[in-house]
Amino acid sequence: MITCIIIEDELPAQKVLKSFLNKTLNIELLASFQTAKEAHRFLQTNTVDFVFLDINLPDIMGIDFMKTLINPPFIIITTAYPDYALDSFDLETIVDYLVKPFSFDRFLKAIRKIEQRVKQIETEPNDCIFLNIDKTLHKVLLHEILYVESDRNYLTFITHEKKYVFIDSLKNWITKLPQHFVQIHKSYIVNLNHIDKIAGNEIHIGKICIPVGRTFKSNFMMKFNAEN
Repeated sequence: MITCIIIEDELPAQKVLKSFLNKTLNIELLASFQTAKEAHRFLQTNTVDFVFLDINLPDIMGIDFMKTLINPPFIIITTAYPDYALDSFDLETIVDYLVKPFSFDRFLKAIRKIEQRVKQIETEPNDCIFLNIDKTLHKVLLHEILYVESDRNYLTFITHEKKYVFIDSLKNWITKLPQHFVQIHKSYIVNLNHIDKIAGNEIHIGKICIPVGRTFKSNFMMKFNAEN
């Protein structure tokens, strides 16, 4: 089932979207909101596949709101202002742009695009992740990641070839990465498969030496021994 929410301050427009959604299969509406602030609270603890998003919201422009999200869902813009179309498609996650009033047939075309994008992600091999950096999704193979380093509000994913830096926190990734990625310090997650040596309270990945925090060592050693 593909999930969505509606962010639309006009209740009649919400009603139209809900009516159209009731006629579709495989789409579940989880919630609807009149302000970006309400939607933001929901998205902090819930994930959805896509959003119906009005551009002119009472508290913030819809596009500006989506730019504040670290990993935004797919978006279908719904607005009465066609002039915004070109600017909105600068965002990688925007799939379609519906100008009010739109027909059910036009609505279905947008839904089909969403279904294709969601299916594409689901059929991607599960040995990779996509990192959203400067509005661009970068595909990174999991087995190539050596470790992840946190520095204040920034994360760096380090591979043999590249470094990927973006705003995020370790706690948001420790549950997203597979089990062979283990947090060993308040600032580090390491790929167990790339550890070359453990010496006291330090691990070595190639020429890199990373400290093992005292509160993390027991869990780290348990998972390391289980993998080896």
